Amino acid sequence: MVTLRAKLTERIKRTQDVESFRFLPAEKVDFIPGQFLQVIFDTANQANQELNKYLSFSCSPSREYIEVTKRLSTSSFSQELKNLEINDEVFLKAPLGNCVFKDRYQKIGFLIGGIGITPVISMLEYIVDKNLTTDTILLYSNRTDRDIAFHKELDYWRSINNQIKVFYTVTDSQASDTNCIFGRIDKNLLTEKAKDYGERLFFIFGPPKMVEAMNALCLEVGCKKENIKTESFIGY
Repeated sequence: MVTLRAKLTERIKRTQDVESFRFLPAEKVDFIPGQFLQVIFDTANQANQELNKYLSFSCSPSREYIEVTKRLSTSSFSQELKNLEINDEVFLKAPLGNCVFKDRYQKIGFLIGGIGITPVISMLEYIVDKNLTTDTILLYSNRTDRDIAFHKELDYWRSINNQIKVFYTVTDSQASDTNCIFGRIDKNLLTEKAKDYGERLFFIFGPPKMVEAMNALCLEVGCKKENIKTESFIGY
């Protein structure tokens, strides 16, 4: 883990309130898909939890840049991100985290809600970049189809790699996209879309309540505890 400077090179709007920030680091950061970093706005007080927060990498390690993605809110941290301009520099501490993808994994699944998609993007982009044959199923839940971050990228990756299967669910209203499933990720959906769930390693990322519910769901259908990897996004 190192602390380094990185320059903002690009901002990408993902949804109405989700935005990606791409930084060019002063030196190459070697990280594993699924890891995260800390963005430090208050360098004088690195214990400042309001201005120094953790964000997942939302890009493959093979990229020259570092990308992070955040649902922007009225928080002080979000305001700092909103105010960033191209070529502005920030301090980053990276890499962090152990909930990661490894090349040897043959069958994986993701049970994801909202902004929990960010580390999944890092993993899927890596799988595509490396041309891996990992059998992958993603169940991705959002309130509406307009809230689906990285929709275009996910559709593209599954179109070029038939080992990647993506299922979108929406909970608040019927989607205009007929490919979306109305309802929450539940036992019926999991066992229907991942019939071989007992053979898969499942990753669960997102808010604590979502992670807790999906973990319980996996255990309910009979997944082995050691085959469930979770990471809660706290204070996001």
